[in-house]
Amino acid sequence: MVQAYILIQTEVGRASTVADVIAKLPGVIQAEDVTGPYDVIVRAQADTVDELGRMVVAKVQQVEGITRTLTCPVVHL
Repeated sequence: MVQAYILIQTEVGRASTVADVIAKLPGVIQAEDVTGPYDVIVRAQADTVDELGRMVVAKVQQVEGITRTLTCPVVHL
């Protein structure tokens, strides 16, 4: 199982709506609207890195109101 944090920038005033929509996607553990340089932080999981990448591109980035994403895989060193 691969987990990652997805940091999301949204259009002004859209963070709460974006977080609500993303929270319902399969593979999403948690989605919170936050303050700072990013508007929403998501914790997601998938079976493989490739599957995680497909989820971000095909599902998360398609949510209306998102302007930019940054995916940070969790590593255990």
